[in-house]
Amino acid sequence: MTTYEHKELAISQSTATETPATPPSGLKSRIDSYFEITRRGSNFATEVRGGIVTFVTMAYIVILNPIILSSGVDIDGNSLGFPQLAAVTALTAGVMTILFGVVARLPFGFAAGLGINSFLAVSVVGEVTWPEAMGLVVINGLIIVLLAATGLRRLIFEAVPIQLKLAITVGIGLFIAFIGLVNAGFVTSTGAASPPVGLGVNGSVATIPTLIFIVTLVVTGVLVARKVKGALLIGLVGSTVLAVIVEAIAKLGPQFSNGEFNAGGWSLSVPALPAQWVSIPDLSLVGQVSFGSFERIGALAAMMLVFTLVFTNFFDAMGTMTGLSNEAKLADAKGNFPRLKSALVVEGIGAVAGGFTSSSSNTVFIESGAGIGEGARTGFANLITGLMFLVAMFFTPLTSIVPTEVASAALVIVGAMMMTQIKDIDFSEFSVLLPVFLTIVVMPLTYSIANGIGAGFVAWVLIRSLSGKAKGISPLLWIVAAGFLLYFVRGPIETMLGL
Repeated sequence: MTTYEHKELAISQSTATETPATPPSGLKSRIDSYFEITRRGSNFATEVRGGIVTFVTMAYIVILNPIILSSGVDIDGNSLGFPQLAAVTALTAGVMTILFGVVARLPFGFAAGLGINSFLAVSVVGEVTWPEAMGLVVINGLIIVLLAATGLRRLIFEAVPIQLKLAITVGIGLFIAFIGLVNAGFVTSTGAASPPVGLGVNGSVATIPTLIFIVTLVVTGVLVARKVKGALLIGLVGSTVLAVIVEAIAKLGPQFSNGEFNAGGWSLSVPALPAQWVSIPDLSLVGQVSFGSFERIGALAAMMLVFTLVFTNFFDAMGTMTGLSNEAKLADAKGNFPRLKSALVVEGIGAVAGGFTSSSSNTVFIESGAGIGEGARTGFANLITGLMFLVAMFFTPLTSIVPTEVASAALVIVGAMMMTQIKDIDFSEFSVLLPVFLTIVVMPLTYSIANGIGAGFVAWVLIRSLSGKAKGISPLLWIVAAGFLLYFVRGPIETMLGL
């Protein structure tokens, strides 16, 4: 029996959520066999519920991605339309989530990656047009697909020590918990040099939306602790209903409206029933891609932009998939998970698809951990999530009902679940402790998975080698660490080269 089979046997015996007494038959049996639903200790009801929870926690991207991308004005003075961006964001997320579920058979949802979309809107389109920026995203995706198809990306993945893989999982847990706390207004920027962040407004919880976040967190936490089936989904739906009632009574409105700031408002989505429920998706941005950036700004400058995209995309995705596979208990003793190569290839295709549709690079979403926390273990859950995204193209106004404050509570709970992986790391050697520590803390503190991975890789290579343990370091890890050093100092290099 292989390591993976041992792992799956353990899952079926100890982590099953609602394992059916008898396996399904007929078409249902073939679907079950293909996705390995029963084999992984799950069942159709659990997968459906997990897929719904993943969608609910990811649905905000249909609103947030257009907000970010439409804010960017390119070098020709053009911007992307909000309705068109909402449509292509939902379309690409739906197609890529389903594709990943069918090919990789893992419960990892896809959508436009946060970080890359901001990089495009703030930095890239100041130098090129939007079609040219999306052309760079496509090139980035093609490079990642090539690295995955040739097996190099898998070799890099396997060269990472298990201690760092577990640290990545823990770091992502802290990261998504921090995202949840910030999005809920529980943690806010003080605007001062020290302390840079604080509790709520002036050191206290002072808004109704943040209070609803706390209520959601406590109620859902109790449901999870009591092992109630569907705890996350119950918490999300129940708290959304509460938020709709509160908004109908208090009329809080959004935090930002017509350029004015309302401290007591909802951070992103206002939980109110929309006046218009259905809208025909405008897909006119599909195919709006150009590769003219190399001529406009020069090959060297264009390649530096591609380099930044590849590094961010490559290691954000690697870290996210590592964390999610560990959380789903699908990783083996070395931290690798089934159909790794296929997963890495499809993830690269997500970047190509995102560039082609102008929705920005699509990648694995850490919010998928909410569905995994609900019991999802297979790609069948992705079919549910993906179909809901495709339906969301026609119901874009409806996706805004779930407020960010409610969805944020699920992220904090999932972050807490992912923290449990830290118990499997051996901290007896300081040459292990320091790189692991840096990996974990740099992610939330810099708001970047890639930065945390890079800090951990560089520290691992330097500390371990200078401590007399260089022989145990893979040559690929040396190369990747050197690449991260270049990535970390790319700003001065660009300045020096006049880019």
